[in-house]
Amino acid sequence: MRNISLTISYDGTDYVGWQVQPNGPSVQAAVEEAILKLTGETLRIFSAGRTDSGVHAVGQVSNFQTSSTIPCENIQRGLQNFLPEDVIIRDAHDVPADFHATHSAVKKRYRYIIRNSRVKNPFLRQYAWNVSVPLDDQAMHEAAQVMVGRHDFRCFESHFPNRASSVRTVLEATVVRNSGWPVWWQSESLLHPPTTGDDEYICFDIVADGFLYNMVRAIMGTLVKVGQGTWSADDVSRIIENGDRSQAGETAPACGLYLIHVDYGEAATSESSLNCFTTEDTESHREK
Repeated sequence: MRNISLTISYDGTDYVGWQVQPNGPSVQAAVEEAILKLTGETLRIFSAGRTDSGVHAVGQVSNFQTSSTIPCENIQRGLQNFLPEDVIIRDAHDVPADFHATHSAVKKRYRYIIRNSRVKNPFLRQYAWNVSVPLDDQAMHEAAQVMVGRHDFRCFESHFPNRASSVRTVLEATVVRNSGWPVWWQSESLLHPPTTGDDEYICFDIVADGFLYNMVRAIMGTLVKVGQGTWSADDVSRIIENGDRSQAGETAPACGLYLIHVDYGEAATSESSLNCFTTEDTESHREK
């Protein structure tokens, strides 16, 4: 029995999310149907993390066990033949039998995109949150540093409690302003690209060992309050300390959120199999 890892990109606009749901099409169902058509096997695939309705992915990782002898290169091409154009198999690799896309993940990188402009762009309405009032990206970045480290993030979790613990470790949190469309950058850090004060895209990158339900979107809504001058970094620190969701900002729209990359450390035999840039919430419904 082989264990196959897939790296998947998708436009989440027309899906109820990654996970199979009774109320509409899911990315997971589309991939499982493609596997059935290619291999004749009915099976359940596992993912690095669940993305909600309208959330996108550049580097979602999944795995499935199969008795098929089809080479991985042909699995990639074959699955693509049975998938819609908004779901792309970027890579397929054999991985060790004990590799699990959900449980083997060490950390994940999410990116949230704000278009900060008074004039909306109709072509980006499903891919970025348009905020018309001016935002102070430097203040947002400073406030984001409060979140770095190990904290109880229940203040950014919808419908608490959803987990035995809401403690997570944030390894990186950066906010930068840019002139171009930044989603497909291959840089590990958003701090590298040059910026100017007139650029209209504000990009928030966060890397952590795990994420709570709606955590990134709640953080983004809170940072927008900082960018508007309503709150400061001290206020964000107080919100985290109090642990009250009602004190934090709104949940930002799903359209601006992207799962960028999943890191598995030594769990994978090939870096290219799990890095969304090298090639052409879990099973639970409460964690991304």
